[in-house]
Amino acid sequence: MATKSSTFSFVISGSPMITSEKLVGSENYLSWSASVELWFMGQGYEDHLVTQEADIPDVDRVQWRKIDAQLCSVLWQSVDPKILYHLRAYKTCFKFWNQAKGLYTNDIQRLYKVASSIVNVKQQDMNLSTYIGQIASLKEEFLTVMPLTTDFFMVLMLIGLRPDLETVRDQILGSSSVPSLDDVFARLLRISSTQTLSSDNTSDSSVLVSQTNSRGGRSGNRGRGQRPHCTYCNKLGHTRDRCYQLHGRPPCTAHVAQSSDPQSPQPPSSSTSEGIFLTDSEYDDYLRYQATKSASVAQTGNASVCLTHTSSLGSWILDSGAFDHISGNKDLFSSIITTYALPTVTLANGSQTMAKGFGFAHPLPSLPLHSVLFAPECPFNLISISKITRTLNCSITFSDKFVTLQDRSMGKTIGIGRESQGLYHLTSPSLAVCISTDAPLFIHSRLGDPSLFKFQKMLGKHTRVSFPKRLNNRAKSPFELVHTDVWGPCRTASTLGFQYFITFIDDYSRCTWLFLMKNRAEFFSIFQKFYAEIQTQFNISIRVLRSDNAKEYFSVPFTSFMSQHGIIHQSSCAHTPQQNGVAERKNRHFVETTRTLLLHSNVPFRFWGDAVLTTCYLINRMPSSVLHDQIPHSLLFPDQPLYFLPPRVFGCTCFVHILTPGQDKLSAKATKCIFLGYSRLQKGYRCYSSETHR
Repeated sequence: MATKSSTFSFVISGSPMITSEKLVGSENYLSWSASVELWFMGQGYEDHLVTQEADIPDVDRVQWRKIDAQLCSVLWQSVDPKILYHLRAYKTCFKFWNQAKGLYTNDIQRLYKVASSIVNVKQQDMNLSTYIGQIASLKEEFLTVMPLTTDFFMVLMLIGLRPDLETVRDQILGSSSVPSLDDVFARLLRISSTQTLSSDNTSDSSVLVSQTNSRGGRSGNRGRGQRPHCTYCNKLGHTRDRCYQLHGRPPCTAHVAQSSDPQSPQPPSSSTSEGIFLTDSEYDDYLRYQATKSASVAQTGNASVCLTHTSSLGSWILDSGAFDHISGNKDLFSSIITTYALPTVTLANGSQTMAKGFGFAHPLPSLPLHSVLFAPECPFNLISISKITRTLNCSITFSDKFVTLQDRSMGKTIGIGRESQGLYHLTSPSLAVCISTDAPLFIHSRLGDPSLFKFQKMLGKHTRVSFPKRLNNRAKSPFELVHTDVWGPCRTASTLGFQYFITFIDDYSRCTWLFLMKNRAEFFSIFQKFYAEIQTQFNISIRVLRSDNAKEYFSVPFTSFMSQHGIIHQSSCAHTPQQNGVAERKNRHFVETTRTLLLHSNVPFRFWGDAVLTTCYLINRMPSSVLHDQIPHSLLFPDQPLYFLPPRVFGCTCFVHILTPGQDKLSAKATKCIFLGYSRLQKGYRCYSSETHR
């Protein structure tokens, strides 16, 4: 102990500062708490954060208390004054540390912010070192809010890699053993250093190539000799091992299908020379927008948990050589009609197959396809460009990476696709929720096949289902259920500095206890006093406490107290005050009556604390319609009189008899005061003297 004391005395003389970043709330609690722990460990006093004074031996307790007070004063200096206002009631390091942890580690807003950052993280233009650092930072912050395995963040990082690193991602995912997150970090950093070296080496060579291939240059054959040459077909652009004439065209490129009807004309391709061209970032933004419009939440029992937003290549291919829409997948049809007058379809490899029917398909919500031929032997799902431009009156724009379908009459983009291995696939976006493809079709059928415009109106006017009335389920005995709620802060502090009040309502009698508070941190100590009073006066324990989801109801000391005493804590859902309606309506009743008392009596607003206490006193003694005109006070205290003193008008002028001994015989026998209510612990009135300000 002597060594620690001398060390700390030396440090405290230099005006120690734990961190330059003061605690301002949940947004910087993680970095602040890490700095505090490091500082306490550096001083050798980390045990003050986890050990209570009661656990210290009596011999060392005096010295412990002295050092703990100095440490706590340093801890106070690392907190913003607005936050310290709520924490200054805790004057030991252990209590201060645990209260701050309870207030700022279970913040739903912080969880929402971190989860949003995780869902949207992408490498994009960042180098690998910066990207890995961002993933590591998000992991540390997210794990403090909601613990997950590190495998989740490894998968998250692999999802966000650029397309040029797909081979590395496939190798990691295809490995026999699951690598750790640190191993993946190290592997990507090695690749990053290799890419940096290769980019430095190729910068000069790329200049030489551009000079060689330029049309204005004088060198050789203008760069044509650099293109690969096939020794089988004597064509440029590929080698013998990739020659289609020798090995055949791969299945993914054999996409041209046409009708064998000789009378059918073959229209030209319907691509336009002018239109919308998208960058990679604009394309991703569009997919995200389309996903939010077209996604529907799956039915109960089919939901799955995801935290990513991706877009995948759809199963439909845009084909300029197909005269009809064709598909061999029966699951893509919402309805199929079988008839005998169906054409024969000739595929690109020369084989012919008979269509078995035609029907309706819906590749995208804004892209309905009619008269789609169903050919089971066709391995692809083809959209005829000529047919879709005629039926939907749309224009199609092709670029090197994307294809865009735009409604010509409204100028609205109705579809978008991505190029892959020479083919243009319609892109089907997917959200981070379970998507139900059947639910919209069922709703569409149930409502008589209305237009999609009707569905948009339904989504725009969606409202919450009304809450049922609370009937015939009042508690059967006193304190079986207690409602509570905190009101405040009030802009005008009361005469004693109070800005909040808290109410406890017995559900059986509707009798209310009201306590004034200077800050929300006083809630737990007030609840302990209320709990002790109920046990002593009524010999009853509170069974259930119902509140909203405010932070003070989820602090570590409060939750541990509730679990130790077997009290069930029921909290309302977020943004749902209706579930705590008894306390909410009671507080509104109190505030309305208090406002009336202050305005009617012209009493300054700084006396609102006395007015709300008077309101509680009077309402407890008024008949309640919920109790069938019974009086709450009489129901809970049947043997006590309703009023110990005759009621008076709040804010009225009164004259208080002076009983102070030693008064002059000719002095006034009374002093002029303002009536401010009733005393809870004395049989007397509460009055205020404007002369003595007491």
